[in-house]
Amino acid sequence: MTANTETMTSRQRVLAALDHREADRVPIDLGGNQTGIHKFAYRSLIEHLGLDEEIEIMDAVQQLARPSEAVLERLRVDTRYIHAGAAADFSGNIVTARRDGKTWHDLTDEFGVRWSMPADSPLYMDITHHPLAEATIDDLSEYPFPKGNDRGRFAGLRERALQIRGETPYAVIGGISGVVYEICWYMRGLERWFMDMIEQPDFCEALLDRTLAFWLDWFDVFLDEVGDLVDVIMIGDDLAGQSGPLFRPEFYRRVVKPRHKQLVQFIKSRTSAKIWYHTCGACRGYIADLLDNGIDALNPVQIAAAEMDPGQLKAEFGDRLVFWGGGIDAQHVLPRADTETVREHVRRNVGVFKPGGGYVFNNVHNIQAGVPAENILAMYDAAYEHGFYRA
Repeated sequence: MTANTETMTSRQRVLAALDHREADRVPIDLGGNQTGIHKFAYRSLIEHLGLDEEIEIMDAVQQLARPSEAVLERLRVDTRYIHAGAAADFSGNIVTARRDGKTWHDLTDEFGVRWSMPADSPLYMDITHHPLAEATIDDLSEYPFPKGNDRGRFAGLRERALQIRGETPYAVIGGISGVVYEICWYMRGLERWFMDMIEQPDFCEALLDRTLAFWLDWFDVFLDEVGDLVDVIMIGDDLAGQSGPLFRPEFYRRVVKPRHKQLVQFIKSRTSAKIWYHTCGACRGYIADLLDNGIDALNPVQIAAAEMDPGQLKAEFGDRLVFWGGGIDAQHVLPRADTETVREHVRRNVGVFKPGGGYVFNNVHNIQAGVPAENILAMYDAAYEHGFYRA
């Protein structure tokens, strides 16, 4: 094989990386809920490329744009995503409201959590109502949790997966799911939830059991529909922040981990798809736990966080864990540096992660508003140029 010559399809390339084999080049990803692009950054990108497109929002909370086929092809992206929807009787409409002298765009999700975005700063949505903020453990049995196995969620999903598999060369990736832990604090409120961990852990366990039951029901139907077609399944809960765990690791291992493991093992009993787990932050101390749960890949690999040095991660876990992300410092370099610095940062990180396979290139999490289009192109072009394996 000569340098910079593609000899594999995108799907073959992704599967090789997931199997810890060196492909012709490192696969490239864009377009997921944690590997996406903010609508403002996307607008700048398509204007820079001279594309006349209507921007479609694929994730209202994060205000992520759905990348067009033209953009995905220009950036040489090897993945295509399929997304389940809401229950058939759920509208999910965004409504306008006035509160505190401001206009808000509100979305109440199926769990009763209200997400709001100020009209004068439409960057993303934050939570403005936690429906279980005052609930007792007895209230949980009466709360109207959504039905995970409502088949309306999955309408058209198999047809979309079949279209990607049969008519394109790309890998089929499932949108984010399996959010067992975070939904609990969405419903309860973060401060109250953290107090519950100490004051009434039984409440935490009861609520975790309800969210786990939702996702087990959800995956029961999802895997019936596309378990034979999807290549990668995304699940995740943020466990860490910039400097370390967000809560006591003992609580994770005693309470949260068994439920995570139950979900992962259920999925693996029904499909050969690989599972990547999303947690931001300094999560190195949890990687052994995640591997024990049965995950295959880690995203987003936040290399600017504490103890997340690419070389150390690759040396310690590279034979067992696929790194999906970690392509560039998304906090300091991608939004602020010049294009040559961006290219150099990507070259260095790709060079660390790619040996032996086990690496899929992506920015660390979503490309945020304000990232220059020139830097986005520099990042993806450098990932392509420096991602080739030499014979």
